[in-house]
Amino acid sequence: MLEETLAQDLLCLDMENVGAKPFSSVRSKPFSSLSASRSGGRGLSRDFRKGGTSPSNSDRIAALGRLLTRILRHMAVELNLKIRSDGYVCIRDLLQLDITTYAKVPLKSHTIEEIKEAVRRDNKSRFSLLEEGGELLIRANQGHSITTVTSENLLRPILSADEVQICVHGTYRKNLKSILQSGLKRMNRLHVHFASGMPDGEVISGMRRDIDILIFLDVGRALNDGMKLYFQIIKLS
Repeated sequence: MLEETLAQDLLCLDMENVGAKPFSSVRSKPFSSLSASRSGGRGLSRDFRKGGTSPSNSDRIAALGRLLTRILRHMAVELNLKIRSDGYVCIRDLLQLDITTYAKVPLKSHTIEEIKEAVRRDNKSRFSLLEEGGELLIRANQGHSITTVTSENLLRPILSADEVQICVHGTYRKNLKSILQSGLKRMNRLHVHFASGMPDGEVISGMRRDIDILIFLDVGRALNDGMKLYFQIIKLS
């Protein structure tokens, strides 16, 4: 049985550029205890990166999750994978792709159960699963550059500022001058992403761990200016 939940940790702003006017404040270095460490190696263990003959099961699943993210957000169309306007693809079709993961494991050798495990292990809720017509489907919940995926089918619209207590975008000091001059830009993605919680452990996605600048959006003013904001929706098995 699938349970649908509204993810209160990520908001998406559906505009090509977001001007600086709706920003309510900018904070620098708002926290001191947040770790800035990053794990390297694209999901591979240290021994395997150095030339081991096979990845551990943990590495295998982590590398699978990274590849799923790339395919579902950016590569589905170029790989001729049928993707719906709500971002879902059939896992059976996905497992027919002739492509390998970062752990040098052919995607075809993975199983549906391993894909479910990659979804379960993902600590940023990047994926949703959906069972429909006897088929299991998967999608990336946000971060798409594929233009056939539409906001209306992927996300839930925010209609009132009362729905959002905090709307914050995390970035880096090196980007601040450009942001204040030109606003936030979605680049090649469909949306600009915000979190609805502070980066103190409660935010699941929408915020990198090593950011040093927080930009707060005045949601009421943004909505009044005609900007479209959405909540991410997550379906979990």
